[in-house]
Amino acid sequence: MSITPLHQCSLSLDHQSLISLLAKTENILIIQDLDGVCMGLVKDPLTRAIAPEYLEAVKSFTGHFYVLTNGEHIGTRGINRIIEKAFDEPNIVRQKGLYLSGLAAGGVQWQDCYGNVSHLGVSEAELTFLEQVPHKITAYLEELFEQENYGLDPKQIKKCIAATVLDNKVSPTANLNVFHEALSESSNGYLELQRKMQSLMEQLLEEAHQKGLEDAFFVHYAPNLGRDLDGREIVQLAQGKDSGTTDFQFMLRGAIKEVGVLVILNRYYYQKTGSYPLGEEFNARQAPQKHEQLLDMIKTHFDPAIMPKMVGVGDTVTSKAQEIDGKIQFKRGGSDRGFLQLIQEIGQEFQTGNIVVYVDSSDGEVKNRKPLKLEKLIENQQEVWRVRSGPGDSQDQEDPLTLNVVFPGGYQEYTSCFQIAASKRKDEV
Repeated sequence: MSITPLHQCSLSLDHQSLISLLAKTENILIIQDLDGVCMGLVKDPLTRAIAPEYLEAVKSFTGHFYVLTNGEHIGTRGINRIIEKAFDEPNIVRQKGLYLSGLAAGGVQWQDCYGNVSHLGVSEAELTFLEQVPHKITAYLEELFEQENYGLDPKQIKKCIAATVLDNKVSPTANLNVFHEALSESSNGYLELQRKMQSLMEQLLEEAHQKGLEDAFFVHYAPNLGRDLDGREIVQLAQGKDSGTTDFQFMLRGAIKEVGVLVILNRYYYQKTGSYPLGEEFNARQAPQKHEQLLDMIKTHFDPAIMPKMVGVGDTVTSKAQEIDGKIQFKRGGSDRGFLQLIQEIGQEFQTGNIVVYVDSSDGEVKNRKPLKLEKLIENQQEVWRVRSGPGDSQDQEDPLTLNVVFPGGYQEYTSCFQIAASKRKDEV
């Protein structure tokens, strides 16, 4: 086990120390992403699977574990249906409270462990507009492929469109994974599809503006290259085998993961004290967007004596070098970067030693993540492994986000450690 505290480590493989920390720390708060973290990344969301043993392990952390995802709990492609399929008797999920508590749709869809869902701060007008978005994406794709089929036959196009359009209630999405595979023989087909999908998203934002919902929505691109000067996420166009941005999510303004951290923390304090530091009705749509302002809210309203040690777990962090005006600049993004960095910053501010955990999901079906690179060394006449480089650009030496503990073996390795920690926690806490 490591002598150096985990929060001071970078790219550590010391999983035993993490297990010990999870098992023995009473005042702990785990905030975890889903896809690629506790289940594999797949091209078709309908084929996702989650292990029942992992779901049972989560129960050992009741009140100390919450998910934070850009996907959704409910609907045909929601995590709840995947959880129900993991058991022979789906009714047992609700009876035993095995649904995953926490926030979905970037932070506006709350669920408890019994599957009770609420949409925090969302209006009926917004829900009505969102309901139409999947139909518009479908119609757009059908018309697009009628004009140019890129060598695909009608049956294949129909199947791909069905897998692409995710009819999520508050975060309708176009997931281009299946088209990336189908258009692998077309050098420009997939790249053109990315650009056209971005254009459609901008068109939908304009339609919302015309209906009086000008500040209601934004588009989340996953993975992305961070944000531009206006705060809009930057699309990562495909390069070679790297599919770049595959998910084009039409989301509610304010539904970003870092704000979700505040929502979860607000509820965690209520469990501990019986009162909400930010009020019972506080939701992601009421919060500021910038880290400095979020930290100020926490410093102002949250009692340091109750602040838990936080562990953030994610798999989507990017960093790419780009030459702009003759100078190298780094575009840092990834849908988990914001919330992981905020958790890190909270730990620094409150001196709680918060931990950032990274799960390498590059071995999944979706090829848009840079794998961790490992090397073997000899120390004290023994072979040991260490991580030579992380998921970001190797030239980026000033990335503010430190990945303390990493799992090169992907979600299987992470969930195995999590389950061991859960078993030990029953005896320790």
